[in-house]
Amino acid sequence: MSRSPGGRRPHDPLKAAEAAFKKVTTKPIEGAPKAPTIPGVKETVTLRIDQDVLEYFQEDGPGWQERINAALRKAAGKSDA
Repeated sequence: MSRSPGGRRPHDPLKAAEAAFKKVTTKPIEGAPKAPTIPGVKETVTLRIDQDVLEYFQEDGPGWQERINAALRKAAGKSDA
């Protein structure tokens, strides 16, 4: 048998076998599954807005989040749900 200079094999068969095994047994990384969208359901988000804008919507008391949502729907050209 011919050997490479230094008397060693060109590659380590154990490492080659481990690499081949890892390649066929490792699952690809996938993103988290997306939940199905249910029409009309609100989603909790964090939104940074100017203080004076927040005060404007809060002036009329409870319901300010719904008023912001209505203003955003109007600006986005979406119909009322």
